[in-house]
Amino acid sequence: MAQDYAICDLSEELTAKLKKFRFRKEKTLGAVLMKIQKAKLLIDVEEEWEDTTIEEIVNEIPPQQPRYVAICYPLKHDDGRLSYPLAFVFLSPQGCNPELQMLYAGSKGKLVTAGGFTKVIEYRSIEEFTDENIQLSVRK
Repeated sequence: MAQDYAICDLSEELTAKLKKFRFRKEKTLGAVLMKIQKAKLLIDVEEEWEDTTIEEIVNEIPPQQPRYVAICYPLKHDDGRLSYPLAFVFLSPQGCNPELQMLYAGSKGKLVTAGGFTKVIEYRSIEEFTDENIQLSVRK
């Protein structure tokens, strides 16, 4: 029941973007960076990438602020198959504003449900957000 309640709502743009993102056909790494507009208590799109790398995404994320990231990750399996799992990353660095951490933590469940994410990953520092860690997480 806690997932049905959220501190922040999703913007119409974000809702549409997540729906489109779920059904994307590209065979490359794509991502949507999301942030909370504190004054409006609204989760919105901050940036979007197609054919990118984890390093490029990490370079655009403020290191001391929480963020959400939707990732469609091309994953090569040991048997040669390719899959494109959709993952949700919640980045909540230690030492960031406690009020912001609460806003993000309190709204995460609603966003995960709305986006239909099956892989949910949480990092407490930007340094944990690496290609290797994403691969390990989406393989589970």
